[in-house]
Amino acid sequence: MRTELSFANLSEIETELLAVLAADTQTAKGPDAKPEPVLLTADAAVKAAAAAVLAGGEYKAGANETLLLHAPAGLAAKRLLIVGLGKQAKATVHGVRNAAGTAVRFTKPRGIRELVLALPELDLLPQGPSVRAAVEGAFVGDFDPDTYRSDRKDQSVQSFTVAAPAKSEKAILEAAFAQGVIVGESQNFTRSLVNEPGNKLTPTILGQRAAEMAAEVGLGWEVHSTEKLHELKMGAFWSVAQGSEEPPALIVLRYEPAGVTDGPVLGLVGKGITFDSGGISLKPGNDMDKMKYDMAGGAAMIGAMRAIALLKPRVRVICVVCATENMPDGKAQKPGDVQTAMSGKTIEIINTDAEGRLVLADGLTYAKQLGATHLIDAATLTGACVVALGMINAGAFSNDDATYAKFDGALTTSGEKFWRLPLGEEYAEQIKSEIGDIKNTGGRWGGASTAAEFLKVFAEETPWIHLDIAGLAWVEDSKPYIAKGPSGVAVRSILEWVKSF
Repeated sequence: MRTELSFANLSEIETELLAVLAADTQTAKGPDAKPEPVLLTADAAVKAAAAAVLAGGEYKAGANETLLLHAPAGLAAKRLLIVGLGKQAKATVHGVRNAAGTAVRFTKPRGIRELVLALPELDLLPQGPSVRAAVEGAFVGDFDPDTYRSDRKDQSVQSFTVAAPAKSEKAILEAAFAQGVIVGESQNFTRSLVNEPGNKLTPTILGQRAAEMAAEVGLGWEVHSTEKLHELKMGAFWSVAQGSEEPPALIVLRYEPAGVTDGPVLGLVGKGITFDSGGISLKPGNDMDKMKYDMAGGAAMIGAMRAIALLKPRVRVICVVCATENMPDGKAQKPGDVQTAMSGKTIEIINTDAEGRLVLADGLTYAKQLGATHLIDAATLTGACVVALGMINAGAFSNDDATYAKFDGALTTSGEKFWRLPLGEEYAEQIKSEIGDIKNTGGRWGGASTAAEFLKVFAEETPWIHLDIAGLAWVEDSKPYIAKGPSGVAVRSILEWVKSF
């Protein structure tokens, strides 16, 4: 998708479709209160073109509500699309992101291949963040998961332009626009990985895709397999991999900015289970096909590394992705087995379907061995987190309040929803083993927290954040601004956390 930032007058822009945002300014309450939609633009011609339809009362400017006008009078654009932000008092930059995605997805099935989105004016929202969010939203909206359809029709938007007021601070907006392109493309790169079926994206191929990306953007990289796992004594990681005919991949990406030789080293660790059958503790057949997305945490880390390499923050970053299948082969581990992790901790296997925490255990230990002073991991780890938070918030855990405060602050920019859940000695008690050090499950209750306590054992005293993204990594139903399928969640938040250092 070609992208451009324009400072031309809206009414004079020749385009297939001009999209303008609207908000409901109504503040009265009660059953008789009616919406009062207004366009968020100072362009008199645009406002005049939409005045009659806005006065009619049918359009309410609800969040992502759309209204299309053909041949709008007084405008050079062939069509005018109005996209709602909801109540003006509650309008946010994140609403702009979704509105941009909504505008793009509105155009795709209609054969419209170019779109201009007018930046909200009237000092309602900060312009720089709004520009960045709009571009990110456009890329997210342009992605569709129908990669392997033989009758696939390319409905991609070929040209997307953000139109900003002529009096804007151009240098600030240009920088924000460039950032938005990088972040949007990186999130979609993650989504393209998560979307691949297990037979098309084996651990080996995931390693190849990560290496190709790293070479393209200037990251250091290594991809290892079985021999390296044995050399490092990654018994927890190997215990999952041993049941698959596909060899595992230990993916390491390095970002080392010029001139930065001290300060923190951030360790990004991702779960890369390219297909999860559950192993001997076999999953039910219903929805097992979705288990190709069990590598979404690893993919989020790879996508974040792409954005980091291009945005060049002044902090060193190491990424470790532990990729394997979890399969019920004759050589697969069994419930009751005891495995020795890279750290030396022994793990009693209660359920082979609790495999993500096993690969992350060795990934966290290895990231520390490589020099990480702060850790963040991401994984589609537990159904318990989805039960607790639904598909609205992802879970977050941390052993260090200051480190988590940086992540919480990052959400202000990323717009993603994470909710901090508890750790504690009571949860740690649930994973104590009678035969070894710890068990890989703590029973039915508090499953997201006991899984996080398991990982905390391997983070040890290193400041650490755990992201359980099981509920948000896959969009179950299409929304106006994003297609059903992989979401790319956590890429933006991890990036902003890194930048905070």
